[in-house]
Amino acid sequence: MTPFYQLTATRLRGQPLSMADYAGKVVLVVNTASHCGFTPQYAGLEALYKKYAAQGLVVLGFPCNQFGKQEPGGADEIEQTCHVNYGVSFPMFEKVDVNGPAAHPLFRYLKQALPGVLGGRIKWNFTKFLIGRDGTPLTRFCAVHDAGENGSLHCRGPHALSVPIMPRSPSGGWLPHTR
Repeated sequence: MTPFYQLTATRLRGQPLSMADYAGKVVLVVNTASHCGFTPQYAGLEALYKKYAAQGLVVLGFPCNQFGKQEPGGADEIEQTCHVNYGVSFPMFEKVDVNGPAAHPLFRYLKQALPGVLGGRIKWNFTKFLIGRDGTPLTRFCAVHDAGENGSLHCRGPHALSVPIMPRSPSGGWLPHTR
């Protein structure tokens, strides 16, 4: 069993869940916030989830208040933002720390497996980690990589990078594919 599948987290309403429940699926783990300039990314993440859920993609949202105190509310406020304002249907989890000594074990593992360009720390809300069907961390996307309505992750700005999430590679796994 890969280390990813040995980890657990608690859903927004308190139910514990093992990452092993997602064995065989492609998982996109995202640290989120309700009052962030990137909060509208919920809509793109939901579009990505709906487009590929039947093919085995699951998006997991982890609210975090470590960046500018942009997730100050409790479960009710988080649920309001996600479900009512953005129509989020993918699983949301309890608020966690992603950096520092109290960082959730899932994020400690993902940062070690996929360090960022400037080191392991997560720099801001809406950092994304893509995990393959076998539980192997594949790639990390910084906050400016937005999940667009066309079912891809892309970077805003003059050097836009489009990374469609392909259902299957020739080897049978899900991999990011650059154009």
